[in-house]
Amino acid sequence: MKKFKFILILLSVQLIGLSQDLDYAKKVIQKLSSVDFKGRGYVENGDKISADYISAEFQNLGLIPITRKSYFQKFDISVNTFPNRVSVRIDGNDLVAGSDYIIESSSPSISGKFQIIKTSRSQLDNDSKLVSLVNKAGNSIILIDSRDRKNENPEATKKIDEYINFLKYSPQANIKGLIIYTSDKLTWEAAPEQGLRPIITLIKDLDINSLNSIELVVDAKFIPKYETQNVAGSIKGTTDSDSMIVVMAHYDHLGKMGKDTYFPGANDNASGVAMILNLAKHYSENKPEYTMVFIALSAEELGILGAKAFTDNPPIDLKKIKFLVNFDLAGTGEEGVKVVNGSVFKDKFDLLTKINKEQGLLPKIDIRGAACNSDHCLFYQKGVPCFYIYTLGGIQAYHDILDKSETLPLTEFVDYCKLMIEFFNKI
Repeated sequence: MKKFKFILILLSVQLIGLSQDLDYAKKVIQKLSSVDFKGRGYVENGDKISADYISAEFQNLGLIPITRKSYFQKFDISVNTFPNRVSVRIDGNDLVAGSDYIIESSSPSISGKFQIIKTSRSQLDNDSKLVSLVNKAGNSIILIDSRDRKNENPEATKKIDEYINFLKYSPQANIKGLIIYTSDKLTWEAAPEQGLRPIITLIKDLDINSLNSIELVVDAKFIPKYETQNVAGSIKGTTDSDSMIVVMAHYDHLGKMGKDTYFPGANDNASGVAMILNLAKHYSENKPEYTMVFIALSAEELGILGAKAFTDNPPIDLKKIKFLVNFDLAGTGEEGVKVVNGSVFKDKFDLLTKINKEQGLLPKIDIRGAACNSDHCLFYQKGVPCFYIYTLGGIQAYHDILDKSETLPLTEFVDYCKLMIEFFNKI
């Protein structure tokens, strides 16, 4: 009877611990994706507010700063931003940024009322039509109806996309701007440069035939040298080995598009930061065999620049990294996870799947080869053995205003965290 009671108490303690892990993760994600963090970009110091929060959590958990003085590794980036007004009005109708349209992140400043010249992808199928369109447009803005894209054959799609890129980016295209009218989901990106003309992606249901004019106000600010920072700390291992295990996630997101529209980035990648903070919390209470290094990287959305800064000037010896795992998009999991570099480091992938099968944690673990699609890539190129893992299934919000903490399910977060702890303990 006493043994049975002990087991019940042990199970109760474990359940409470798992619940606290989930509560902590939710708290981190809610905080990082809140309006106070400005979309974790480079308007109103969103990146610095985020870095200060993460470093404070590192300090609370007892992590050792990556240098003697600071958790921060500072570096410079260039970035195009929209700190002030962004507005679009078509034929007197005000449109809603993020919901009805987005301004491409490389767009420059513009203000004024312009005529709309309408065409469609199907009408843009040879050089002479492209030249005629540009000559006709002059100081106007071209609107391309792209809703018929799905009916194109691949060869036509490739050619039309080349024409549209010419209109978007070529200095030879003497036009004021471009509108892409689409039925696709709006997704935004960050830009390390400023382009020649404004580009608008529009999804609001409008009568194309009746459109005549557009009023634009875009206040863009290109910053050629902006100081941002990676955040890193460690927990010393119990052995004398100088090998280390690294866990990391990027904390930056897309920031703000004007004064009123921000991109929360709950799944991408507040969830990944929540994962590394949960792991830091666990290992602060359960000392690891090998030293654990925790890195929150900036500027991933600008082209994995935080990882480049870290690997170009590493504050740790990259050769001593026993294994590295990069967490990005950690907030769903209904269909399991996918492991980039799984086929490259097959022995580690087999260990991960073995643990998962034995303990019945995640629905599935898919294998994938090498791919330079997140921060792990630059470490891999330096010879660091590593995985990049992301969750599958669940909500489809990504790089949009709908990637919010309120709708992020965290379906498999607890089991995912447990799987990684078991993996790191047995690696």
